[in-house]
Amino acid sequence: MPSVMIVDDEPNIRRMVGALLGAEGYEVRDAQDGATALQRALENEPDVLLLDLMMPGDMDGMATLAKMREKLPDVPVVMMSGRAGLSDAVRATKLGAFNFLEKPLSPEGVLLALSSALELRQVRREAKTLRREYGLSGEMIGDSPAMGRVRELIGRVAPTDSRVLITGESGTGKELVAAAIHGASARRERPFIRVNCAAIPRDLVESEMFGHEKGSFTGATERRIGRFELAHTGTLLLDEVGDLGAEAQAKLLRAIEAKEIERVGGGKPIRVDVRILSATNKDLGRCVHEGTFREDLFFRLNVIPIPLPPLRERPSDIPALVIHFSAQHRMRTGQVQPTWTEGAMALLTRHRWPGNVRELANIVERLSILHAGLPVEAEDVAAVIAIDGNGRRGAAPTPTLPDPSALDASLSETLDDYEKMLITRALSMAGGNVAEAARRLKTDRPNLYRRMRRLGISISGEE
Repeated sequence: MPSVMIVDDEPNIRRMVGALLGAEGYEVRDAQDGATALQRALENEPDVLLLDLMMPGDMDGMATLAKMREKLPDVPVVMMSGRAGLSDAVRATKLGAFNFLEKPLSPEGVLLALSSALELRQVRREAKTLRREYGLSGEMIGDSPAMGRVRELIGRVAPTDSRVLITGESGTGKELVAAAIHGASARRERPFIRVNCAAIPRDLVESEMFGHEKGSFTGATERRIGRFELAHTGTLLLDEVGDLGAEAQAKLLRAIEAKEIERVGGGKPIRVDVRILSATNKDLGRCVHEGTFREDLFFRLNVIPIPLPPLRERPSDIPALVIHFSAQHRMRTGQVQPTWTEGAMALLTRHRWPGNVRELANIVERLSILHAGLPVEAEDVAAVIAIDGNGRRGAAPTPTLPDPSALDASLSETLDDYEKMLITRALSMAGGNVAEAARRLKTDRPNLYRRMRRLGISISGEE
């Protein structure tokens, strides 16, 4: 259950708010002053902090907020006060407060503020996990000239607020580049929010991007904070931006130009300070020519283009990547790393890697599990990447339908099983990359996502 720490020098406030939150299923802790709150929070980090502005002693609310942001930057802080003015609210926001509640508190206001803060907390956790998954310390692996050029571009654009369009085949590490840009920017201590444009149902894009008010449409049972608001003062990554529909493109363009958004069902614009990074495996210039992507939006996003080379164009980086992913697996699982023989490494280097770095990471993980603490030979590599003597991927076996005379299941069950087999096989051949699997199955990615959800197929990562 989510945990909340209430920090207030008034026992009645702590008792009443604690009772309200306890009844709603929160784990509640409290503290009567800032110093005690900081100590307890460092010992057992809460998910959200409810902090009173006016408290006696050396650490009032503002001082406590500043210390909390320094020591526990991922914990959202909701300020409370009965005598605060506009200047106090502005100062608290600049110090990093997520929200500001006026006393006397209303149950609805407290619960709504906590719900939104917990959503931000979850997004921050996902972003941290994403950065961990893409690198031991967020570094980009490889010393090839191609990667040198990418690093140079990142170094030049990161300190600015310019919009960046990261392009490249699926699995080349576009999200890692975006994380590196954010991490080297002045916004690095602020949120880094990712939205997968291809995975959002078209009728929910606006709600996901900009949020919605309670009751704004069927199923909107509470207010939702959109990705733009969550990324306020930080960086927003629009992953697979080329998959946005025409209506969503128009609304995105307006948000970029006006630097403000409006929640679905909301009546007032909300100013947002967001740096936008975009990523796509599509040729957006060709999409503009074909009329499927707005030219004006393309120009807005493509201020600084960063093209990423496919792995086959930088084979000299493969040995370093293999060691890197092998070490990652050891850190996650504690298993002893395998040793990579010269023959195995040569075969890995010769492979074309249509799934790029993501496919390589999956293969290294598989071999690390199967050969923990043992040498990995060339034949072990050949067994998992199915290549012929020329280093090309062999043809996948053609799936066969079961013999109708042997069927003891219904037609729908049999078709579901066959569809599940086709999808899982395509995902395996694509190294877990949904976009590549969709191309192999000759369908679009949103349709494949819907089928995967219906059949209960999950994957370990997405583009």
